[in-house]
Amino acid sequence: MQKRLLLWFLLILLGTGAAWAQRPSFRIARLKYGGGGDWYANKTSLPNLIAFCNQELKANIAPQEETVEPGSPELLDYPFVHMTGHGNVIFTEAEVQNLRKYLTGGGFLHIDDNYGLDKFARREMKKVFPELDFIELPFNHPVYHQKFDFPRGLPKIHEHDNKPPQGFGIIYQGRLVCFYSYECDLGNGWEDQSVHNDPVEKHQAALRMGANLISYALTNF
Repeated sequence: MQKRLLLWFLLILLGTGAAWAQRPSFRIARLKYGGGGDWYANKTSLPNLIAFCNQELKANIAPQEETVEPGSPELLDYPFVHMTGHGNVIFTEAEVQNLRKYLTGGGFLHIDDNYGLDKFARREMKKVFPELDFIELPFNHPVYHQKFDFPRGLPKIHEHDNKPPQGFGIIYQGRLVCFYSYECDLGNGWEDQSVHNDPVEKHQAALRMGANLISYALTNF
């Protein structure tokens, strides 16, 4: 993603693009990866997160998510890309190179473990950044302190293995380029409350953390 385009998105987000207020300023996308995992999980999650961000952040995001493959040139059109699922993930060599280009050029990837994704996500992201590892982000990292404050890091949305939620990141040249939410299940929390019968408090906590991720992606590139 060209930095000048991200700057344009930021100016719109901050309200300087009033003349364009009636048309979406940008779009976000879901990553359609290969390998057989259910990349399409949590159907209502991103539309709900978008609606929340448009209301709370005045972000003017297109109301429906896009779908993008990791090797597509269109990947560079999105300042924020979301990846989720339960199963296998495989990136081809061409997809690895395109993802690296995207992330080192200003893009942001959120990986959300919907239970069962962990070993595959770690394996494939190691192909993208062989020189880097996921590190657990400290609770004082800016991603937890955007519009909404999370002094104890990720909120716990759904139970998996009776472990605390953890937020991991890949840091490239001082910038967080990929945020990985583990033992948390933010995407489930973004879904319609009727899907998982989540209490209002968990639904709101998930949406607020998601809004922080989008805010961070738009202001740190």
